[in-house]
Amino acid sequence: MFLRGIRGATTVQADQESEILAATTELLTSIRQANPSLQPEDLASVIFTLSDDLSAAYPAKAARQMGWVNVPLMCTREVPVPGGLPRCIRVLIHWNTELPQHAVTHVYLKEAASLRPDLRIPNPEASEP
Repeated sequence: MFLRGIRGATTVQADQESEILAATTELLTSIRQANPSLQPEDLASVIFTLSDDLSAAYPAKAARQMGWVNVPLMCTREVPVPGGLPRCIRVLIHWNTELPQHAVTHVYLKEAASLRPDLRIPNPEASEP
């Protein structure tokens, strides 16, 4: 078994608890859908970061509400780099899995997709021009 990292990020429109929790839930749900064998009992830990302009809620609360009750969770601040993406929630999931690193799918939603355009998941519903 290997310890693999899954990265992800999303953004919110406003510093409101409901938005932070909804966006975090959407992000974690998308990560689970992109990595179907991921189960909470296989997670070693999860680290969430928030940009300096977000403080209305802990993103870890959304994970707890999803049933991740035995997973060690931590929230912290992102480094406030000038010009950094505002209203951004990031996550690093430490996952015990047999999958090779190249088989792990990272998820970047909303404005956070600009952080890693090389990792965009193709949208099968989008029509090709």
